[in-house]
Amino acid sequence: MRLVGTFVVGIFALILFVSSSGYLDNPDKDKLLIEVITYVMQRGHYDPKDIDDTFSEQVFNNFIQGIDGQHRFFLQSDINNFERYKDEIDDQIRVADVSFFNLTYDRLIARMGQVKEFYGDLLVDPFDFSVKDSIDLNFEEIPYARTLNGLKELWRKRFKLSTLEYYSDLLEQQDFEKEKDSTFHIKSNIVLEEEARLKTKENIENYFEIFDEVERKDWFSIYVNSITLEFDPHSNYFAPDDKEKFDQNISGKFEGIGARLQKKDQVVEIVEVIAGGPVWKAKALEVGDVILKVAQKDEDAVEIGPMRLSDAVKLIKGPKGTQVFLTVRKVSGIIEEVVINRDVVELEESYAKSTIIQKNRKIYGLIQLPKFYIDFKDQKSRNAASDVKKELQALKKRNVSGIIMDLRNNGGGSLKTVVDITGFFIDQGPVVQVKSTGGAKEILRDEDPSIVWDGSLVIMVNEFSASASEILAAALQDYKRAIILGSKQTFGKGTVQNVIDLNRIISGGTHGDLGAVKITTDKFYRINGGSTQLEGVRSDIILKNQYSYIDIGEKNQENPLTWDSIESASYKQWGNQANYQYALSQSANRLKDNPYMQLMEQQARRIEAQQDDYVYTLNYEDYLTEQETNKKISDKFSVLKDYKSDLTFQWMPDSGVLTDVVVKERKDRWVETLQKDFYISEAVSILEDLNINLDNFPVAQIKK
Repeated sequence: MRLVGTFVVGIFALILFVSSSGYLDNPDKDKLLIEVITYVMQRGHYDPKDIDDTFSEQVFNNFIQGIDGQHRFFLQSDINNFERYKDEIDDQIRVADVSFFNLTYDRLIARMGQVKEFYGDLLVDPFDFSVKDSIDLNFEEIPYARTLNGLKELWRKRFKLSTLEYYSDLLEQQDFEKEKDSTFHIKSNIVLEEEARLKTKENIENYFEIFDEVERKDWFSIYVNSITLEFDPHSNYFAPDDKEKFDQNISGKFEGIGARLQKKDQVVEIVEVIAGGPVWKAKALEVGDVILKVAQKDEDAVEIGPMRLSDAVKLIKGPKGTQVFLTVRKVSGIIEEVVINRDVVELEESYAKSTIIQKNRKIYGLIQLPKFYIDFKDQKSRNAASDVKKELQALKKRNVSGIIMDLRNNGGGSLKTVVDITGFFIDQGPVVQVKSTGGAKEILRDEDPSIVWDGSLVIMVNEFSASASEILAAALQDYKRAIILGSKQTFGKGTVQNVIDLNRIISGGTHGDLGAVKITTDKFYRINGGSTQLEGVRSDIILKNQYSYIDIGEKNQENPLTWDSIESASYKQWGNQANYQYALSQSANRLKDNPYMQLMEQQARRIEAQQDDYVYTLNYEDYLTEQETNKKISDKFSVLKDYKSDLTFQWMPDSGVLTDVVVKERKDRWVETLQKDFYISEAVSILEDLNINLDNFPVAQIKK
């Protein structure tokens, strides 16, 4: 599958050759995995790295950061002991030696055991919030604790900070209740501190309950990813369970019962019923119900409380058309067996949806696309392209005067779907250029001469619009087919990944499921020849937001590929956008002195300044002063949340397949969010400008 699919046939053939030679015939699964991953990365990656001492040091740093980046467990003496491997990991990788991992893993488990033994003692005595004290959470700068007592002190301060926050909230809530009801019983500060401390203890117990379910193989996955991520930020290893989650994420659906579960205190509880799923249809379960046992047809029930949550989920999920038998303790306390017919569960929040916008007796359309989804196992099923086409056609029937495509926070997905979607707005022509491992170049084109929507178009993006989102925005910008509205630039991910199932390249043996690796094999380029790597897509109209001055994007990741350019493809710009420059100038005039944007600029600068503040007070009076200061600043910016446009939003009757009350509530909430979205208001104004007949305007007014 190609993400941004075709499989890297040449690489696959090479790996098969090596496998058949017996080179990878190793009974130790950890060593086998290191050998396979290393071979795939070195021969299949777009820009392979030399596995040398520099590589070794980076893997060392990444792995230590990955398993104890917040200095919760290791002592400085542990780090000193590990550092003798700092320039030896490359040598270990070459011979599939996992000594470094074994050493760090054994020490980590031992240190975790020590912390579990002493953390309860730190929460026995009350905290004195009158003492002038603070905690520094700048983990990149502060050293590890030198002694076990030093580690205890770090944990004590963490607990004190957590308890202080709960304590302050309890005091504030108590004052609020007293104002509402003069008879409300006021608790002493001693009692409130104890309640806050118990809440901290409950949280740390839950924290370790989760950690207790993490197995050695999970920590080893972190080590393997410390190796793959040295090649680039998007190449990573998927353990078997992670590969399944990845497939679910990219397709927006899975087979199961349609409920989200949470484990706490050895209890598996339903925390959400997914609308449209089997449980929702059968009205068999509700939030708060506890699943005690799981049985398959003609098999004995298995108690799932002691299991890892992931293992319990495996028992509950299953192929469409099969049954699962759940022993459930209902919220009412009744214990009963519930039979669920498994089915395909579609995550509606992952799919395209649209709404009508009314302004000045004109109507416009908005399509929100959260990701470029596709089911690689069943490419005939619904996908981003087919759904967007359906929404476009529905909007056309309503005679909309313009369309907004909202790609904000869309992190990408399938390359095929983005090529298809771009084709809905242009005649035949190139969409994106792809350069693959080995230097081969390919131009992906829209081959369909039909155009689904030929009217005015605005594409909305932000710093989190990445990969496939950037392909769509870049192509439509190069064609001058749409105006790009949003942050200064998009994320800047100009690479394409392929997912390789490692089990397909290792024949025979008893190694078990090895999982998969997502590897960067291609780099894509705009049709004008420039790469979106690091640079992203620069908006035609820039709107500041709260993230404007925070380091977000590919250029802030570890080991990103470099920017470059290739020869431009042959293409012809869209000729029907007569008001393009006029719309840009009108938007600039509107935004220049807009009080909303000025305040947003101030908020963005405030957030930027807070990024370097790692020291937190542990004194209640100082904490209160800080909170009051922050509240005043927050109140200043609260008007941003109070914004409400004069636009009217209306759901498309055929947008989505569900009509349940819960779904309607979700839709209503979305409309409420759109109503308070200043950026959509500006997008509609741009559509108005694109549609204005300039022949009816005096020349002086046009130039203004």
